[in-house]
Amino acid sequence: MPFSLITLLLAAGLFSGMLICAEIGRRTGMAAIRRYPDGLAKGIGSVEGAVFGLLGLIIAFTFSGAETRFEHRRHIITEEANAIGTAYRRIDLLPPDVQPEMRELFRRYLDSRLAVYRNADDTNVTMTHLARSAALQEEIWKRSVSAGSRPGVASHTSILMLSALNPMIDITTTRTTATRDHPPLVILLLFLFLSLISSMLVGYNMSVNENRRWLHTVAFALIFSIAVFVILELEFPRRGLVRVDDADQVLVELRQSMK
Repeated sequence: MPFSLITLLLAAGLFSGMLICAEIGRRTGMAAIRRYPDGLAKGIGSVEGAVFGLLGLIIAFTFSGAETRFEHRRHIITEEANAIGTAYRRIDLLPPDVQPEMRELFRRYLDSRLAVYRNADDTNVTMTHLARSAALQEEIWKRSVSAGSRPGVASHTSILMLSALNPMIDITTTRTTATRDHPPLVILLLFLFLSLISSMLVGYNMSVNENRRWLHTVAFALIFSIAVFVILELEFPRRGLVRVDDADQVLVELRQSMK
């Protein structure tokens, strides 16, 4: 099932659940009015304020974290392009006879890095390309060490080449970790729980009206459902409607420059 459809269904489920909870709260309030002619319970404003305040804090925390991680994932793509580009240019320092083969290894390596995130929904394909990238990294490193240790090759050649390869290799771990960096599930569950509780409180307070007022209730539920949808889309930018694929263009342009 497409990820965007899953997020839409989750948002729709939250929207429906909030409407149901609002109706439960309304009926609870109406029952309280019939039982206690003085009206609804007094002094509950502080409780409602605490619940809504906590809900607002959770929304701000979750949304801010999702947006920060989204931008971080875009930024490290540029960092990887810079690292690969620097290492590729330093091939010129190696002996001339090994340069063509090293450049071809870099082309294959960059192709594998682009393929890793091309189909994030297929875990098996992604892991296959990650393993291929790791194997090419190992091959590039070994050939660089071998070329730099040849007799007659300046000692700084190996130092400059290997110092450029280190960031290129390390950034792959950074990017892989970034794709798995998400807030704890308990945060999302707390968000959903507080949304339902808040809907009940909204319905309870609106029970003083004899007729249902759907506008505010529907708007309240819709806003929170959209917020959940956007947060999930930002958290998984390779699988939904909100994507970081455009940031891969720097890697594509780098690959084109290697021809």
